[in-house]
Amino acid sequence: MKTILIGGRWIDAVDGRGIDIVDPCSGAVFTEISRGGAADVDLAVRAARAALDGEWGRMSATERGHILQRLAGLILDNREELARIEARDTGKPMSAARADANAVARYFEFYGAAADKVHGETIPYLDGYNVSVVRVPHGVTAHIIPWNYPAQMMGRTLAPALAMGNAAVVKPSEDACQSAIRLAELAMEAGLPPGALNLVTGYGVEAGAALTAHPGINFATFTGSPEVGVQVQRATAENHVRCALELGGKSPQIVFDDADIERAVPIIVKAIVQNAGQTCSAGSRLLVQRGIYDRFVGRAAEAFAAVRVGTPESDLDCGPIISERQYQRVRVCIDEAVAGGVPVIAQGALAPELPAGGWFIAPVLMGPVPRDHPLARREVFGPVLSVMPFTDEDDAVELANATDYGLVAGVWTENGSRQMRVSQRMLSGQVFINCYGAGGGVELPFGGVKHSGHGREKGMIALEEMSTIKTIVQHYR
Repeated sequence: MKTILIGGRWIDAVDGRGIDIVDPCSGAVFTEISRGGAADVDLAVRAARAALDGEWGRMSATERGHILQRLAGLILDNREELARIEARDTGKPMSAARADANAVARYFEFYGAAADKVHGETIPYLDGYNVSVVRVPHGVTAHIIPWNYPAQMMGRTLAPALAMGNAAVVKPSEDACQSAIRLAELAMEAGLPPGALNLVTGYGVEAGAALTAHPGINFATFTGSPEVGVQVQRATAENHVRCALELGGKSPQIVFDDADIERAVPIIVKAIVQNAGQTCSAGSRLLVQRGIYDRFVGRAAEAFAAVRVGTPESDLDCGPIISERQYQRVRVCIDEAVAGGVPVIAQGALAPELPAGGWFIAPVLMGPVPRDHPLARREVFGPVLSVMPFTDEDDAVELANATDYGLVAGVWTENGSRQMRVSQRMLSGQVFINCYGAGGGVELPFGGVKHSGHGREKGMIALEEMSTIKTIVQHYR
């Protein structure tokens, strides 16, 4: 049960407590993790600070990059093992888990190669002065990792933080943290000095809250609900610490009457079915122009009816919901919508002979959803696609922007002028035109507006998020 990494050593929680970890496919306990708390977090932050004052803080950017690239290689060498761990922990299909393992390797490869390519600048100033502006690490960074993509999300926030020379404390989700633990082991094997990476398993309300409120951290990153995001901001603000927040979405897919229907339908269906809809950027609202509404929804219904839900080893379209708590939340959203008169247009199917006690939900296509209905505005975080018709371009934009969220949007039209007009008017951090997600590329800056959060991950801009600017003024005469 030694799942807490502090200063290069795997240890139990200070008070010896543990947490049972449950298989979402069966509801059965299959392992246990340490239940870290404030005392463990304090030790981890102190170890991170010691690393900054020691070997890790003295290491050159090139040396840091070499370690991260070695880690990328180790991840690829062990990707099948990582995929099995991720699939067991989350219930996602093996093909999706393998894609996650490849993605996390790519993060460390990308930021390892970028570590020594973050350059400063000089400012022309008064005669007799040299002025340099350089980027330096924040110091100790806190990383609160969600349960839906634990391996990917660890790479997404940790790789740029380490590339910039920060020392990190990671708090993975108690619902899915086995791949994060294995990644930390591989990081040690790659040569990361003790204390550069520390990991504390435990509950969010205990270990996570203690980490974001700790006076020894210098930056925090969090992915989760808007409600908890507010708590994170308040906690970090007490110590005047900045944070980057990715807080979910209610992302629209806008389909105009000139869209390529055959191309759009499978991508739109995958964008909500992937990971059982448990994706912040899931395309959970389908907005279709009235002229093609019946035809397009009919094709989408056929595609939904063909979706199959199963266990990881069956490698079907999606797996179970992560936990009983989340399962009940999604179930209530669907049941209340049906009770309120929202029609079920089509539904996927559960594979036969699924394990008893698993949290499986068949993906469902519902609509037309009234514009003021909760299903049109609230994030379900499950495999539920809400369909709504619109009349013209202005109506589409108004409807698409009519939620508190603004993370991702999809626009489907062959009209080039409309593509640019609509994408410019979308209140969204990312807009995809005649595609969606685009493979989730590490190169593409990602983040939201409104209640979807602030700050940016991925791309070169993540290196800016994980650092701060120092101005050096030299008077030489």
